[in-house]
Order: sequence, then structure tokens, then C-alpha cells
Amino acid sequence: MSQPAQGFSELDLSAPLVKAVAELGYESALPIQAACIPPLLAGNDVLGLAQTGTGKTGAFALPLLSNIDLSHRAPQVLVLTPTRELAIQVAEAFQAYSRHLKDFHVLPIYGGQRYSFQFSQLHRGPHVIVGTPGRIQDHLNRGTLDLSHIKTVVLDEADEMLRMGFVDEVEAIIGHAPEGRQMALFSATMPTQIKRISKRYMKDPIEVRIEAKTSTADNIEQVFLVVPNAAKFEALARILETESYDGIIIFSRTRLGTTELAGKLAARGFDVAALNGDMDQTARERTIKRLKSGNIDILVATDVAARGLDVERISLVINYDIPGDPEAYIHRIGRTGRVGRYGKAILFANPRERRLLTSIERATRQPLKPMEMPSHDTVTAKRVEKFREALKETMSKQSMEFFQTLSYELMEEMNVDILQLAAGLICHAQKERPLQAENSRALENSRWDDPRSNPRSRDRDRGRGGERDRGPVGGRPMRNMALYRLAVGSLDGVEVRNIVGAVANETGLRSRFIGQIRIHPKYSTIELPDDLPRGMIDHLKGVQINQKRLNLSRTRSENHYGHNPDEGRVSPPAQKPAPSEPKVEKPVTDAPKPKKPKKAKPKLTKAQKAKATKAAKPKKTKPAKSTPDKGKRRKPSGSS
Repeated sequence: MSQPAQGFSELDLSAPLVKAVAELGYESALPIQAACIPPLLAGNDVLGLAQTGTGKTGAFALPLLSNIDLSHRAPQVLVLTPTRELAIQVAEAFQAYSRHLKDFHVLPIYGGQRYSFQFSQLHRGPHVIVGTPGRIQDHLNRGTLDLSHIKTVVLDEADEMLRMGFVDEVEAIIGHAPEGRQMALFSATMPTQIKRISKRYMKDPIEVRIEAKTSTADNIEQVFLVVPNAAKFEALARILETESYDGIIIFSRTRLGTTELAGKLAARGFDVAALNGDMDQTARERTIKRLKSGNIDILVATDVAARGLDVERISLVINYDIPGDPEAYIHRIGRTGRVGRYGKAILFANPRERRLLTSIERATRQPLKPMEMPSHDTVTAKRVEKFREALKETMSKQSMEFFQTLSYELMEEMNVDILQLAAGLICHAQKERPLQAENSRALENSRWDDPRSNPRSRDRDRGRGGERDRGPVGGRPMRNMALYRLAVGSLDGVEVRNIVGAVANETGLRSRFIGQIRIHPKYSTIELPDDLPRGMIDHLKGVQINQKRLNLSRTRSENHYGHNPDEGRVSPPAQKPAPSEPKVEKPVTDAPKPKKPKKAKPKLTKAQKAKATKAAKPKKTKPAKSTPDKGKRRKPSGSS
């Protein structure tokens, strides 16, 4: 016999938390929340065994927030997660639940984030820290993180964390926390290492087991689409033009992302609005009312803003940004397929997010089917079909007599037949909204088995020139290629594989469209297609390798072979040093060599003297010895 659902007000949570949960749309506690909140509030250790998607984040976040001393500016709760995506997700959940807790501060800490930012945030004294084991251990080694005031340590998705090889870091981190601290461990399975850690570090833990039910409804079709980040918006636009839908929710990871994406879609003519945590309750309710009434068809929202959203007409959910936590994915797609209606969920993923896709499939226990990118012809056909329907409607409701007379007049005046006139009128009518879709190479080349998604394949693509010189793939000369400059070099720790991976993943270009790469100390050069779209170039400017922007720019040279971007000119390869040689490497001994003929000058014959005078002419302007090679490069005499 199932237990009746409990309301959050019955679980002894503080009033601000109950209010926040109600505003987020939660009416009653999920089974794992009802089982874990009371013992965690009482200070007991808890061992939770439950699949992802059962509501475990709220099960530990809510009671721990109730026990936090907001007046004490020091870390009191530490949550360890296996991935940075999950760390961000858990931190956002803490932030959402604490919306009515004054001066509360939560800090996610993970690799890839600037140390300077983390140092400054740690100095503020966050109450809760959510992080990955590697970066937390790094801060402990540096002495920038103090765990002496920690009251509770939480291991979230412990089995995944240990499977990834973090067992030593996890045990070391637990050892830095006070002995009397509380501990909560959540895991989908109970491997030997989890049992050992629970016996060693937990005191009489209360075990909570939640049997997973079907995570997602059978009436929701789930598909995924492989698309590089640089082409995501164009892919989204194609889907919105070709899919049949009533209402749509598009999920973005950040608040800023919702407003930017909604703005771009509005510029394309879609009826769209953003929904995020920056909106007050009145604006939120007004936006949802517009969606329910059909005044808008598309809502771009964050996970937190869409919690509790129940709109029956939502038939399509698009995960524009893949969620780091499968639990968030389950909540997202639950916005469609309501009341037994058919629903569809599309997930965008790039090749590097394959692991996240696998974890989602494991959590939902349903494989996601690959989706074909709507082709150029499909989009064009859809646009023509809509134009045809609109034209039929106009002709059925409007008298055509005046326009027929005008058509005859135009035919005679312009000396064209009826077909030519009709074609001209259609062309003029579609000016603002072209009937023919634009081609996009990045979209057509998106697939899982792209060599760029396999590190070994990228290594094979380097060519025989080693890390510093990557020739055209397959040894074939590249046609219609242009040379581009990157503001990263060997001094930044950049290797050829880093550049290939960044460019391929961000643009969707296949390996055969990436030509020769040369790495210099302070910059690098890369051959890319001559017709690279402006939007793709602008995107690559902001891409970072080793925390340094690429600032991609096209060089001035038309024939780029043998071109040195720093000199701004082209020289035949045989008459100049290799482009990879830095200018400062010119031998210092080159400058004094011309002095030798000066001493032997009195001993020369007349013919020899004339010859020596001719050879000595360049000595009229002596270069300063202290600044060799400061300006123009001189051809070294006798150098090989």
C-alpha cells in the first residue's frame, strides 16, 4: 500500500524554504524527499539508494539549507559531484530553494573555471560549496579552501564518482572535514567501494531505498541531434520550420541564454518569449498566460523557471543546451505529453557530450534515437508549402478583380507573359522571408562518427610533419583554402591536436576541410576553407584554448604558402627561412662579419679594390649591434 504524499510544510522545513518550494511549483514531496528530509534535519547520516531522476537533490538540499547558520560566513556544507555539469545543476538548485534566505551564498567549484574567480568567491565565505573532487582537492593542496567549519559532506552520484577514479580524492577530502560532521551519500548502485566508504566514514546511517519506476512517459518520443555549438541556432531554426507543433519549450542552461535565444528567434519572425529567474512573479504569470492562450508558441526557459509549468498545448520540448544532470532532463521533457497526449523531445548534443547522453539514457531506461538534420530541400519545401497555403487563403477571401486588371496592365507595360509576371511577383513577395533555405556546411557535416570526436583519429590527421606542422589531410593539396592567424602559440602550451579539436568541434568542419597548421611561439596559422561564413569566423574569435582566446583573423595574403603573418608579405620558400623560425633567432655573428674586408683594403689590387668597394656598399648604414633583427629581416650571409 503506497504512502500518501506529504506536503513540504509537514516536514519541519523552515518557512522561507516552504515558500520557495511552493513558488517553484512543487505541491508535495517525492518519496526520496519525504524519507531523507527528516533524518537529515535531525543530524543523522543518510545512505540513499535511488536512480537519477527521483528528486534526490531536493532530498538533501532542503534540510541542509534549514540547518545553515547564515550569520556565519564560512563553508558549512560540501557537496561532491562527478562532473562540472552536475555541480552547476546542484548549485542552481540550492540557489533556487534559498531565494528567500537573506545573504545566502553557494559556490560551484570545478575544473575549467578561472582560479582568480574561485579565489575571490572563496574569500567571500560561501555557505555551501558544490564541486568536483579534482578541483576541491587542488584548493585544499593550495590552502585556499578551509573545511574546518563543515557540518555536512554530501557525495552525489557516488558510484559514478568512484567509477571515474576519484576514490582517493574523495577519501582525502572527507579526511579534511571535522570528525563530527554529518554525511549523506547518494548512489544508484552499491558497489564494494561504496560499502567500504559508508562503513568507514558514516555513523549508523539511515538507509533509504527508492525503487525506480518508468522515468519518462511512453507517449513521449525522444530523439537526439548531433550539432556543433557554432551551428546550434541554425539547426534550431530548421527544426522550428519543419516540425509540426502546437506549443514549444526550448531549454537553455543560463538566464542570459534564454533572452539571447529568444531575441534571435523573434528576429526570424517566431512568436517567442523568455522565462527565467530574473522575472518577477507578475511577469512570469503573464508570460505563461500568453503561452496557454496561444499568443506565443515558443517559450525559452531555464530549468528552474520551468519547474511546475503545466501547459497542455506543449507538444515539443527542445533541449538546446544538454543538461548536466539526467534528473533535469527528466523534468524538462515532462513538460510535454501531458494528459496522455503525444509529445516529442529533441536533445542537442555535440560529439564531446556523448557521456552525458549515455547517462541520460541510463536514467530514463530508454534509448534516444538519432534524428536526421532537416535538409536544405526539406526546409525549402516547407516554406513553399506555407506560402502556397497563405496564397490560397488570400485568394479565397479577397476579390481578385482589381489585381487581375493590374496584372494585364503590367504584362503589356513590361512586355512579359503571365508566367514571368507571376514569378516576379513571387520573388518580390518573399524578399523578407526567402523561400529557398540557405546552405550550411556545418549543419550537413554533423554526425557522431566524425573523426574529430575520436582523439586517435585527430592524432592521425596531424600528418608527418609532427606537432608543429600539420599538412593537408591525406597529403593532397587543398583547393580554395585561405590562411588564418590564431592568437595562441607554443608558449601558451598549444599543440596541433588542441587546434584541430577546437576548430572541428566548434564549427563542425570535417578533417578534410582543415589544412596545414603551423605553431609559432606566440601565434599559429591554419588553413581553412576560403568561403568560411562570417558568423563562424566571429564565433571562433571567442573560442578559447588553454584559457586564451583564438582571435581568429584572416591574413592579408592571397597566396598564403610561404606567408609570414608578422611580416605581411610573401616570399618564395627557397629564398627565406622557414615560417616557423622566430625572427629573434638570427645569428648575432652576422653583423660583425663585413668588418674583415676593411683591414685588408690597402693590400688589394685595383681590380680587387673595385670589387671590394662594390661589396662593401651595404655597410654605409650600420645596424645597431644592441638591437639585431629589430626591423626588417636581413638575409644572413653564409647561412644554410
